[in-house]
Amino acid sequence: MRISELSQRTGVSVATLKYYLRESLVPAGVPVSATRADYGESHVEQVRLVRALIDVAGLSIERVREVVHALSDPPTSRHELLGIAHAVLRSTSHDGAATDAHDRQLSDQLIDRLEWRVPDDSVARAQLGAALDRARRDGLEISDETFAVYARAALLMADQDVRDELGLESAPEALRYVILGNVLSDPVVIGLRRLAQEHVSAGKFGGR
Repeated sequence: MRISELSQRTGVSVATLKYYLRESLVPAGVPVSATRADYGESHVEQVRLVRALIDVAGLSIERVREVVHALSDPPTSRHELLGIAHAVLRSTSHDGAATDAHDRQLSDQLIDRLEWRVPDDSVARAQLGAALDRARRDGLEISDETFAVYARAALLMADQDVRDELGLESAPEALRYVILGNVLSDPVVIGLRRLAQEHVSAGKFGGR
């Protein structure tokens, strides 16, 4: 397909597609003349991935390059693959920011209490510490009971997310699924939480 058709298939303007190509976020097409190249289904998938990372996840161009690099040389271990996905999707607002030592200790204690198998250098562990620190600084104390409820819900979602079929897919396909799965489903989870709050509130306090 020509770049105009690639634009139609993905909903991304030709000018933006050319920018993706210049920044090496999307591989070049197959040249058919001095001014024309052909693109395939792999380009459609790549453009959709890049668009989701930029528009939905809010990642910088530099971070998207990390994703592209990871996809070009993913680890064979599915567990390591998940770690790569979490690393490239780490919170932009906390890049290079040190987590409060007291709060990191608190998050470590909470995780140890759950008896979850999470390494000390886990990106998600650091993000949890930063989130707890931010909540505490802004006046929200999350009790142990509330944290345990959140953890049970998270475990149910994780069991659904980390599906057995990941072991049957190629490493790049599995990594693409994990990255897109996190980026595109996070807003769904947030929306469901808001709806559930409305439902419970109506039951407890009245309302339609």
